[in-house]
Formats: sequence, structure tokens, C-alpha cells
Amino acid sequence: MLNAAITENNVLREELNVDIKQELLPTKERIMDNLSYTAAFLGGCVSIGTFSMGASLIGVLNFTQAIIAMALGCTVIAIALTLCGKAGHKYGIPYAIQARSAFGIKGAKVPGALRAIPAVIWFGFQSWVGAGALNSCANTLFGFNNLPVMFVLFTALQVWLSIHGFKGIKWLENIGCIFILLTLAYMFYTVFTKYNTEVLRTVVNIKGTWGLPFWGGTTAFLGIYSTMIINVSDYSREYRKESGSLMTGTVYWAAILPVTLFMGLIGLMVSGVTGNADPVAVFSTTLDNKFLTLVTLVFVAFAQVTTNVLNNILPPTYVMMDLFKCSYRKAAIVIGALSLCSFPWILVRPESAGGLALFSQTYSAFLGPIFAVLIVDYFLLRRQELDLNDYYDQEGAFKGVNWAGIIAISLGAAISLCFIRVSWYVSLIPSGLTYYLLMKNMKVSKPFTKGTVLAEK
Repeated sequence: MLNAAITENNVLREELNVDIKQELLPTKERIMDNLSYTAAFLGGCVSIGTFSMGASLIGVLNFTQAIIAMALGCTVIAIALTLCGKAGHKYGIPYAIQARSAFGIKGAKVPGALRAIPAVIWFGFQSWVGAGALNSCANTLFGFNNLPVMFVLFTALQVWLSIHGFKGIKWLENIGCIFILLTLAYMFYTVFTKYNTEVLRTVVNIKGTWGLPFWGGTTAFLGIYSTMIINVSDYSREYRKESGSLMTGTVYWAAILPVTLFMGLIGLMVSGVTGNADPVAVFSTTLDNKFLTLVTLVFVAFAQVTTNVLNNILPPTYVMMDLFKCSYRKAAIVIGALSLCSFPWILVRPESAGGLALFSQTYSAFLGPIFAVLIVDYFLLRRQELDLNDYYDQEGAFKGVNWAGIIAISLGAAISLCFIRVSWYVSLIPSGLTYYLLMKNMKVSKPFTKGTVLAEK
């Protein structure tokens, strides 16, 4: 029998073929108010990847163009998060369950894996950066210098924190957001004042471009959040139901924009002046005050914790639970182990900043189509009305694979890979239109039209 948490949706039946972990059932208690939700996203968006994306714009965009590219990207992100998170917010279901109507209970494993892979890589990358910051602090204070050991210990700490669930994440993010904003503002001020002349020469006074590289810049920043966009229901299911779409979008925008601007512009300025895209190396040598250097390095490490726990451990852990029917604890440990094998020491090299931007744009080519399919399925076909019995019934209408969804994301990805700099944008219409037409006309997808406007015709 399905958990009583969904009785409020009037979908409870006496007998269902349910084989699912408690964490994947609809949320019973919403623990995030507006302030906590803003703090969670603010902390979760402090990504060293954003620093590297800023570094990738050196010689491409000037200071003004970079600000506009980041602001535009953040606005698109906020809108996308609001739309894709509506199902989770209304029904309390996570992304792994939300995807079942569009891809099938078995087919949902494909978009699940596509979401999990970049998350694991980012987890490893950001853990290595955070471990490097802690290692620098330990070396300064105690003479301990062993980055591989610190990397393993730091990864284990983050997995342990994530095992405490969303209440632990809420506590962590609420405390961290103020520290994060103050430190970012301080870092920005220090870099700009110390290297003012060099910044004017290498970043502000260059011509830049408003052409395809500009839009590629917005895609690079958007790509960092494209993983978060498709699994945003994992977070919105914890957000109080009283908040409407306008308030939700405002929360996303207010949390993402300042962090992205600070981190991206700091990366752009520092890398333009020093030629180094490794934030630990930069701030270890940039600041003259030893105490402030230590504080900044602790911030770098703390920022990786808040980001990884929310964005790079929780979502792939849910996917792992759905794939292998394992517990949350075991799934989180596996994700942590996989992140150790992601070779992050290669990604943090100075010459890797451009490669990280390409990596972000490439996986956006696969995640953009998933977003488009989810939006068409929830808003156009199901008109925001779901029967959760079908989502949890292993032998019900959504069993197997919905080939309309799989074909749609495959076609969308193939097209967008031809326009890699703007891959996320290019993928939306081909994927969404293909999904709608296949759902309407493909016989093997007819069972998945249950509960849609197509079934009413």
C-alpha cells in the first residue's frame, strides 16, 4: 500500500505494486520557508566551477558583457527552475519519480544517469578544490601537507553530512549563506583594488563581442545549473506549498544572481591578471594578510561543502536508489566513491578552464532535451494534474520504457551538439516538439498518454 503521505492528493489505493524507498515517496513535511529556501540555493550555487567559467571568458568578453551574460543566464535559470520544479512543489515527488511519465519506470533510468554523471564529476572536482584549500591551511598552521589524504577525508565528510538528510542540509545552508556573501564581497573588493590597473587593461578595456561567443558564455554559466534545473523537484518538494510561482522564481533569481556575479567576475579578474584558474593557488598568493588568507581558504572549502551536499550528492543518490533499490546511506557512499575516481586533479589545471566550459556546454546538450520533455509532459499534456498511483505502480500504465521521451532527448541532443556553444537553447524546441508529436502518434507510447489531453480525444 502506498505511503499515506499522498492521501492529500486523493490518489491512495489499497493495493499497488510498490517497491520503493521511503526517501522517494511524496514528502509529508515541508521544512523550507522562503528564507531557508533562498539560503539553500545561495549556498548551493557557490560553485568553484563558476570561478572557472569566469576564467574561460578571458579575452572573449569584456567586463560589461560578462555581467550581462551572467545576469541573462541567471534569469533563464530562475525561470527554468520554477517551471521544472512545479511538479515536485505541488505533489512532493522527487525527480526520479517525476520522470516516469515521460520516460517510463525503466526508461527513467536514462535521464537519471545523464543527470548523475556530471554531478559525480563536479563533486570530485569541487571536493579536490576544497581539499586543496584545507590542505593549504593545514600546511600553514601545522606543517601537514598531504593533498590526496585530505581529498579522501573531505569527500567522506561531505557524504556523512548528506546522510543526515534535508534537515541537515537546511541547517548547513542557513548558517553558511551569510558567511558566503560576506566573504565573496570581501574577495571581490580585494582583487579589484589590488589589481585595478591590470583588471582595466585585461578585462574592462577590451572590445569583446556580442556575437555567438557571448551567447556561448551564457550557456557556459547556465550549464553549471542545468543539472540542478532538471532535478529541482528534489528541492522544491521540501519548499512550503503556500509560495506561488512568482515568489518561487524570485527566490531562485535572488539566490543565484549575486553568487554567480561575484564568483564569475572574481574568476574573470583574477585569471586575467595572474593567468591562473586555480582559486586555491590564486588566493594563497594574492592576499598579503596571513589571517585573511586562511579565512578565504576556509571559505573556499566551506563553499564546496554547501554546493556538493545540495547539488552533487543528493540528486545522484536519489537516482542510485531508484536504479538499484538500495538505501540512501549506501547510495550516498557509492556516489562518494565514484567521485574519487573522477580525476579532478586534471580538471583544476590552469589550462583546463576552457575545457570545463566545453564540458558544461556538452552535457547541457543532453540535459536541455530532458528539461524540454519534462515541461511538455507536465504543462502541455498533463495540464499540471498527476495521478500519483501511476507513478508508483511498477506494473501500471508507466511500466517499461516510453520511447517517445527517449527518442526526443536523443534527437535533441544530436541537434544541439552541432551548436555546442549554445547547446541548451538549441535543444529545447526540437526535443519538446518531437516528444509531443511522438506521444500523439506513436502506438507504443499510447499507455503513457493516460491522464493527458491526448487520452481525452
